[in-house]
Amino acid sequence: MDLAPQSATGSRVSDRRAVAAVNRVLQGFDVPCKIVLANGETVRFGTGAPKFTVTLHSNRVLAKGLDEFALGEAFVNGELDIEGDMMTFFDVRHQLKQKLGLMPWLQFWSKLLFLAPTRVNRAAIKHHYEFGDEFFLCFIDSAYHLYSHGFFASDDETLEMASERKLETVYRWTALQPGMRVLDIGAGWGGVTRYLGPRGVHVTSLTLAQDSYEHIQNLLKEHRYPGQVLLEDFLEHRSDKPYDAIVILGVIEHIPYYRKFFRQAWDLLKPGGLIYMDASADLEKYGVSRYIRHFIYPGTHSYMCLQDVLQEQLFHGFMPRQVVQDNHDYMLTMRHWAERFEANREMICRRWGDALYRAFWLYLWSGAYAFGHDVLQAYHLVAERTENPGPRPGALRRARYFLRQQV
Repeated sequence: MDLAPQSATGSRVSDRRAVAAVNRVLQGFDVPCKIVLANGETVRFGTGAPKFTVTLHSNRVLAKGLDEFALGEAFVNGELDIEGDMMTFFDVRHQLKQKLGLMPWLQFWSKLLFLAPTRVNRAAIKHHYEFGDEFFLCFIDSAYHLYSHGFFASDDETLEMASERKLETVYRWTALQPGMRVLDIGAGWGGVTRYLGPRGVHVTSLTLAQDSYEHIQNLLKEHRYPGQVLLEDFLEHRSDKPYDAIVILGVIEHIPYYRKFFRQAWDLLKPGGLIYMDASADLEKYGVSRYIRHFIYPGTHSYMCLQDVLQEQLFHGFMPRQVVQDNHDYMLTMRHWAERFEANREMICRRWGDALYRAFWLYLWSGAYAFGHDVLQAYHLVAERTENPGPRPGALRRARYFLRQQV
């Protein structure tokens, strides 16, 4: 890579420190790109046509240090703009160091260890879903309003078709029949009810978002589907009669308390009942970036850790029946979301402001990159509730398990 910057006008670059800072970031990347400095001067790096252009509106961006969070924060604040091949840009961004910072680290662990999960969940959900239905409905699928990934038969299939195939898969794998009862955890805009209601399945929808609650209430009244919606946390939910199945689509990320989750799920499901869950995932638990925690999902949101979920399923009387990797499907879903979100930029900025648009735009495109490059993973799982409640090991027994793993 040619690391000697060349001005578009052939003159010397005035802000040498700015160029040096960008040089350090791009060191080792053979990526042709263009940087427009705050003084208006253009600097090119590499050879060939630029893959992307970064326009700096303030040199404060460089003064903060270009770690992953600082770059994202600067973009949200309007201190820089990005144009061109976003996947190539994210190749560079992904290599930047991620500085978590002491205070964000302390805030996360204090919430996880010392606050009631239900309290943390309510606050986090309120933050993420406080923008109103129109905000999310402008980019998720128009047929079922799923805020989780669809299943694509081909890359050029529509998002609506992929969402319907996803719900058909849920229906088939949970072996549901008319008259059966399903618990839908984190019901969003009622996608499960929209699909299962016409098939005679009674859906109990749980949500913590007021807009979601009202949306599903109206859906039930309008179509007279069998079911109900409750403004209630799953960890507090009680039922006089066990459910035939549990569905949780893209919500276990908000409930990283796997022991509590599966203990509760076992109590709510009938013997032989099935639980269908899917989620974005990471190789290590609690591995969410500082950008996501700050701008998108506060609280204890964490990508699913597959090995921990499977362990707690087995410890709490569930037999795994299916585990399928969905990376490519999630990549395609987030790409559709990002494109639709981008197409509605003018409306979103007018109603919710430029900063929120930028925060979600970066989140959606970086998500598409992450699933497409195995930075994040995605899975759907099906497990059966057995008659045996499992060992449900206590602290001492878990300590013995841990020690054995170190040998």
